[in-house]
Amino acid sequence: MKKKRFRFQWGAFLLLIFYGGLFFLLFSRMFMLQATGEVEGQELAARAAAKYSKESAITASRGKIYDTNGQVIAEDTLSYRLIAVVNEKATTDAKKPRHVVNAEKTAKILADYIPMDEDKIYKQLTRVNDKGEKPYQVEFGSAGRGISHETMTKIKAEKLPGVLFVNDLKRYYPNGIFASHLIGFALKEENKDGTFTTKGKMGLELTYNKELTGKDGKVEYETDAFSYLLPNSEKMVTPAKDGDDIYLTLDKTIQSFLEESMTEVEKEYNPESMTAIVADPKTGRILAMSQRPTFNPDTREGDNMKWLNEAIEETIEPGSTMKTFTLASAIDTGVWNPNAWYMSGQYRVLDQVIKDHNNGRGWGPITYLEGFQRSSNTAMAHLLKLIGEDVFFDYLERFGFGKKTGIDLPNEATGTLLSKYPVERVTTTFGQGSTVTPIQLIQALSAIANEGKMMQPYVIDRIVDPSTGKTIKKHEPVVKGQPVSADTAKQVKEILASTLTAKDGTAKDFILNDYEVAGKTGTAQIPLGNGRYSWGSNEFLYSFLGMAPADNPQLIMYVSVKRPKLKGNELGSVPVSKIFNPVMLNSLKYLNVNPEDVKHVDDTSIQDYTGQSAEAIQVELANDGLKPVIVGSGGKIIDQYPKGPQKLVKGNFVFLKTEGDVTLPDFTNWSLRNVLAFKSMANLEIEVVGEGFVASQSVSAGTVISDSSPIVVKLKTPAESFKQDVETPPEGETTE
Repeated sequence: MKKKRFRFQWGAFLLLIFYGGLFFLLFSRMFMLQATGEVEGQELAARAAAKYSKESAITASRGKIYDTNGQVIAEDTLSYRLIAVVNEKATTDAKKPRHVVNAEKTAKILADYIPMDEDKIYKQLTRVNDKGEKPYQVEFGSAGRGISHETMTKIKAEKLPGVLFVNDLKRYYPNGIFASHLIGFALKEENKDGTFTTKGKMGLELTYNKELTGKDGKVEYETDAFSYLLPNSEKMVTPAKDGDDIYLTLDKTIQSFLEESMTEVEKEYNPESMTAIVADPKTGRILAMSQRPTFNPDTREGDNMKWLNEAIEETIEPGSTMKTFTLASAIDTGVWNPNAWYMSGQYRVLDQVIKDHNNGRGWGPITYLEGFQRSSNTAMAHLLKLIGEDVFFDYLERFGFGKKTGIDLPNEATGTLLSKYPVERVTTTFGQGSTVTPIQLIQALSAIANEGKMMQPYVIDRIVDPSTGKTIKKHEPVVKGQPVSADTAKQVKEILASTLTAKDGTAKDFILNDYEVAGKTGTAQIPLGNGRYSWGSNEFLYSFLGMAPADNPQLIMYVSVKRPKLKGNELGSVPVSKIFNPVMLNSLKYLNVNPEDVKHVDDTSIQDYTGQSAEAIQVELANDGLKPVIVGSGGKIIDQYPKGPQKLVKGNFVFLKTEGDVTLPDFTNWSLRNVLAFKSMANLEIEVVGEGFVASQSVSAGTVISDSSPIVVKLKTPAESFKQDVETPPEGETTE
């Protein structure tokens, strides 16, 4: 048998070497990948995560701003963002277009609904890039954001192809014009990554932007190559952290009284500007603050308006309101003699003459008390000589003039006390030349109203983490000093009250029927520059710095009206009183300051009554002059409001919570504050309509509430409260 001869196959050998090498390289590569988990210096796990891991943002809400009673002043609310799909590729069925077909028509219709010109909308709809390519979709900046549900519905009704809406959040100010220069506003701004963040632009929204701004969260998950969620993948959720909530010292009801009165005076007198502040002299809490011209923070619309908070950031020559503190200085130093006489009319300082406001004629020789009641400038000049110039300016510094109050607001001005020349020292006694801020006047007056103790003004009550309810920051009242004694403060109040009641008093326009007011009017010339001042009845800054009730002031208030258009021989105090009187009257009633209790305001102590018999404590509190309200069917007390121990003014409500069904009380004449306290303690569905005091309730008093049916409580509006007092005279009397 013939043996087969072996033939070496070079081709097969080369193929074996080639494929064997490839296999070796592939095996080595796989081994290295398994061992190191890296490729080209990058981790494979990271690259896979980048390709298949997805994340979705969880938007954080901006913190809310509340008034002192928990009423919302500013919050985020649902709105819509306008988007227009402009690329034809979005449409798959010509009969049902999903892109903008007619840009000209679309632009014309949208211009009726969003604040953007038709031609600008058209340019946006027809925009192309450098390569002449259309984007898939376009937006319209701030004009296309924050769209209300009503506007969105109207645009949808136009049935414009390619026009879409995306849910969005908008900063919302439900009260419209409401302490606008204090609250400020916030707007959405686009970030570098294309996302949007709401940022404060003015007022508290800007000052406390860091606290109000939340931190967005995210959801992380894994998908396959087709972006479907993998069944066994784990979602990793980083929750959003909402911004902190800010509770102000402002009281919505009192602020509403103020806004309404200022709007009415603005319409009637068309002044150049107005400023007003209402405060609690016992604590320094600012209860209301406003100015005119102003704006609506939702629209930022306002005419001839300064963006400054004039109560804090702008200085004025205060006029005769400064005489309050000249008087206090004289009394405190022991040189005040109300029955001493001086010659009114004119007072010479070197080569310059100080004149009284009746063109320097004066009223002949009169007493210092009459001089103050008549608002005599020369009386103040004579008092300065008795007090001593250095001593007088030391008192002004004690009252906080010439330096910041330290209020928790930005850009506070200091004002300037002029004392270089003799005439400047004299004119400062009656409020001309030297400058102050309205908030300094409020702080200084708190010393007169509060037995000599001067309280620092503040507007932030507390800052709260909404997720935990924990108070992050709490503002407590701060005593800034005691510029005068309690006895001096008492005498000043009595003399200020006489400017309303004396035969020749200048503040008669500020008399209230139910409460005694103490205060001082001001008529200041307005500086024009170069030492010149304006002159004429329509060219002054008219003001009033007052408090009520005079014996034990619960509220202090400053009002100024600049260059009002007065009617005929009308005094400048009239438009000022049309703000001060209704606001002070309605606010005191709202705070349950009873006129018959004004002369003798007593307080009493309450304790922590938890675990005790509600019926027994009810009798005890009633005997102490308080108004106890049992919330429940009686028995052991499980909670109370206000908490004890603390002191309360007699006549205040004390709510005692017990187990069992709630019997509805008679809410007539209850303040909003007390209604809200009862609502919270009883956990009932009580709908409050209106402002002021309760006029009616939908469910009769004495009804046992055992279900969650809503109860409607109607309050008198500010206008109704005031107009009823003015327009309904007692029987047999008429009004002019």
